[in-house]
Amino acid sequence: MTLRDPRTLHPQPPFEKQPQDPPGLDAKMKPVPADGAESWVGHGRLEGRKALITGGDSGIGRAVAIAYAREGAEVVINYLPEEEPDAESLAEIFEADGNTLHRMPGDLMDEAFARQLVKDAAEKMGGLDIMVVNAGKQVTQPDIASISSEQFDQTMKTNVYAMFWMCQEAMAIMPPGSSIIPVTSIQGYDPAPQLLDYATTKYAMRGFTIGLAKQAIEKGIRVNGVAPGPIWTALQPSGGQTQEAVTQHGAGAPIGRPGQPSELAGAFVYLASDEASYTIGEILGVTGGAPTA
Repeated sequence: MTLRDPRTLHPQPPFEKQPQDPPGLDAKMKPVPADGAESWVGHGRLEGRKALITGGDSGIGRAVAIAYAREGAEVVINYLPEEEPDAESLAEIFEADGNTLHRMPGDLMDEAFARQLVKDAAEKMGGLDIMVVNAGKQVTQPDIASISSEQFDQTMKTNVYAMFWMCQEAMAIMPPGSSIIPVTSIQGYDPAPQLLDYATTKYAMRGFTIGLAKQAIEKGIRVNGVAPGPIWTALQPSGGQTQEAVTQHGAGAPIGRPGQPSELAGAFVYLASDEASYTIGEILGVTGGAPTA
C-alpha cells in the first residue's frame, strides 16, 4: 500500500467563490465533495443492520449512507425536497452496487413529520437499529444583532428539537444492540463568533448525546457522537459561510485543508458496529487536528 500525505490527500484552499441558495447541492460544488463512492470498500461490519440517516442526500450523510450500505446495512435517508437531485444521484450509486436506497424527504422542523419519520423508517425496513442525526442548519451572521428570531428558531428546531423528537421515538422501538449517533461539531467546543446560534445548538447536541447515553445504555442502546471540523459540504457555500470564507475553508485547521465527507464515514461505521461495543457517551472528533478538549 502506498503511503499518502494527509495534507495533500484531498483539495486544498484556495477555492473559488460559489454561492448557492440554501440548502445547497453537492453536485454544484467545485470541487464536488468526495463521498466515498469511488473508494469505500465494505467488509460486512453492518450486515443485516437497519439505518436511518438524516441529511443523507449530500455531504457527511451521503458518505455515511454509502459506507453503511457497502457494509451490509439497509438505509433510509431523509432530506429536504429541494435536495432531490443529490438524493437521486445517491440512489443511482446504490443501484449500481445492487442496493436499494429508501428516500423519505421532508422538513425536520415539523414535529409531526420528524416523529413519524422514525416510525416510517422502521416500518419500511422491518426495524431500526442505527440512527444518525446529521441534518443541520447553519447561517453565518456577523454579530448577534444580525440573527433574527426566525433564524434562531429554525436553527434550534432543525438541529436540537428534531434530534429530541427523533430520539424519543427511536428509544421506544430500538432493540438492545442499537446505536444512535448525533452529529455535533468542532463548533461545540470552539465556537466561531459568526456562527453563534449554530454553535449554541452544537453545544446542546454534545450535552444531549452524553446525557442520553447514560439513559440509553440501560436498554442496551449505545449513544455516541461525531464532531466534524471544517468539512467540504454544500452547507458552506449556501449561507453557512461568507464566500470569502469559502475560498479559504479549512485553511485554519492544522492539516491545512477541509475534510472530505468520505473521511468521516469510518467514524460512523465504527460507532454503529459491534467493534464499538464498549464505547458509550463519547464524542469522536474528526477535525483535521483542531482540539476538542
